[in-house]
Amino acid sequence: MIDGSGLGKRKAYILATVVYEYIATAEPVGSQALTQKYNLGISSATVRNEMAELEAGGYLIQPHTSAGRIPSDAGYRTYVDSLMQPEELTPDERRRIRDELGDATRELDEIIDHTTRLLGRLSNNLAFVTKPQQEAQLFKHLQLIWLSPHTGVAIVVTSLGVTAQSLFELGAEVQPDDLTRFSNALNTRLANRALREVTETEVAHAAQEAGVSEDLRNVVVAALASARSSELPDIAAAGAQNLLDQPEFQDLRKLRSILRIVEEQKTLYQIVSDAVNAEAASVKIGHELGSEELSDLSVVTVPYRFGSHALGMLSILGPRRMPYARLLALASGTAETLSQRLSDVDDIPQA
Repeated sequence: MIDGSGLGKRKAYILATVVYEYIATAEPVGSQALTQKYNLGISSATVRNEMAELEAGGYLIQPHTSAGRIPSDAGYRTYVDSLMQPEELTPDERRRIRDELGDATRELDEIIDHTTRLLGRLSNNLAFVTKPQQEAQLFKHLQLIWLSPHTGVAIVVTSLGVTAQSLFELGAEVQPDDLTRFSNALNTRLANRALREVTETEVAHAAQEAGVSEDLRNVVVAALASARSSELPDIAAAGAQNLLDQPEFQDLRKLRSILRIVEEQKTLYQIVSDAVNAEAASVKIGHELGSEELSDLSVVTVPYRFGSHALGMLSILGPRRMPYARLLALASGTAETLSQRLSDVDDIPQA
């Protein structure tokens, strides 16, 4: 094992073995059990001394005087950053994820929801996925639909097929040709622009070019504002019931408290917000989540992409005693497949 922790090879190996064993059993790990189960090549007394030094250094915790030891946040962090052996999904697992996501309908929301349910099931933890923010997407086209001389519908479609539609009413009469002419002028001028970069001035120029009223111009400005209106991305979550199966959460009061917190989309987003523009996977452990009530949890987060742009985050939330290497592989493989599923914008319908 390569030791990048600065602990020295023996301590690093013992720490890694304690973390591995505790993840597998959920029981405090003692020196004798460790010596008997793993070929450490040293005596139980030596292992006990090393574990005592790891505890003194803040890497292990002894929950009870007569008990073995469990990893601390620092122990898990050292394991994840320096000692953990990376895992990869098997070809069969990758094929299963690809096939299951391929079975989802071609609606963007359904693809995200399907991905979340799949990840929750495969990870046996709580999975949540942030949906693409409108302003991260490109303007694809706008359609103005005539209903009557005074009413119509404005539909904004983004590069991922996400739409914002609104009914409008005008004081002056408008003809179907006016709406078609204005739509064409807007689409010619704005196609493939970042939604957040579309300005009122550009809409005004298109309105002038099409010879339509200020009221109709304001309709389009409002429709574009509606498409950009979400301050926080929607979050799809699935698998909260999986936490019931974890020994850490047999105390139902503790579990209810955790579930109450994670039901709030704002809380879920805050957990991963600093990783939104990340280029790689990240892990937050225990108190790194920023809340005492969440200190028994950890989260693995991986970005998914559309082209070269990070669109959202795919996350697995579970006990600190989670199989980090396995869940990182699972989250990364699922994010890669989701990105591929979204890669051909023409395959995603304009809802």
